[in-house]
Amino acid sequence: MVDYPIGDLIAERVRAMGVRPIYKHFNHNGVTGPNMATVYSDQGHGLRAPVVFYNRSNEAAAQLKPGDFDWKSIFSGGVKWVHSGGIFAALSPTTAPLAAEMMKEAKVAGAITSFDLNFREKLWNLHGGAEKAVETIASIVENVDVLVGNEEDLQKGLGIPGPEVTAKSKLDPSVFFGMIDQVTQKHPKVKVVATTLREVHSTNRHSWSAVAWMSGKSYQAPTAELDVIDRVGGGDGFAAGFIYGLLTGVAPEEAIKLGWAHGALLTTFPGDTTMATLDQVRAFAKGGSARIQR
Repeated sequence: MVDYPIGDLIAERVRAMGVRPIYKHFNHNGVTGPNMATVYSDQGHGLRAPVVFYNRSNEAAAQLKPGDFDWKSIFSGGVKWVHSGGIFAALSPTTAPLAAEMMKEAKVAGAITSFDLNFREKLWNLHGGAEKAVETIASIVENVDVLVGNEEDLQKGLGIPGPEVTAKSKLDPSVFFGMIDQVTQKHPKVKVVATTLREVHSTNRHSWSAVAWMSGKSYQAPTAELDVIDRVGGGDGFAAGFIYGLLTGVAPEEAIKLGWAHGALLTTFPGDTTMATLDQVRAFAKGGSARIQR
C-alpha cells in the first residue's frame, strides 16, 4: 500500500467491503512513485471487443519480496485458505518467491492453498520468458492444493504439452480433462483443477459454463446464455464462488455451480469487482431467473 491519495481511496474501498487488510506501506516520493497499479478498461460493445490497458510503472507490489511479511504471526490466529495468482507472481523477480514462501508457510499452518494461473505472456516476457515462467510457477505450485486455469494456462504456466484431442467447441471440456493426468503427474500434490468455459458470440452475448476435476472425478456446471455488460473479472468471480463453496463444505457439484453463478453475475456489473450478494449467487446457482424481485 502506497501512502498517498490513490492509496487512501483503495484502502477505503477495501474497508467498505469488510476485508481486514495486511499491508506493507510505501512512501510516495511526490513525483515518480512507487505507485498503485492503474487499470483502464474499455468494456466494448457488440462487434467491438473489450480492451484492458495496465499502467504498472514503478508499481509498489512489484517491490515486495520474501521476508516482507511475518507469515507465522499472520497465520497464528488460524487460517483456512490462502490464495494467490499468476499475475502477482509475474510482476517482478521477487514476487514469485514471496508467493512461494507464503504457500509453504500456509501448508505448515494447515491451510488449503489455491493458485489461479492467469498466465500473462507480456508480463513473463519482461522476466525471463516462457521457460522461466514454468520454472517459477512450479516453485509455487509444489505447495498448492487447488489450481484454477484453462488449457492455455496449463500449457504455458505449467509446461504441459498440448492436448491430443480437439475440442468441438469452446464449451467442450474434453481437452481440459484430457490434460489432467499430465498436470497431476507433474504436480502430484494438486487435488483440484477448475476453469470456466466461454463461447463468445459478441462482446455482449456469451455462452458460459465451468468444469472441475476433484480427486479423480469430473464435474460440469450448466450452460447459461449471458447478456454481458463487462466481461472483465468473470474468471476471478468464478474462482471466488468456487472457493467459497469448497470452504463451506458443500458438495463438489454445488461448489462448481456457485463459482459458475458468481462469475456469470459479475459480468452483469461494470468493473471487475463483485456487487452480487450471496443470496443472488445461491439463487442463480439453483436455477433462478431474471424475474423482478419485489
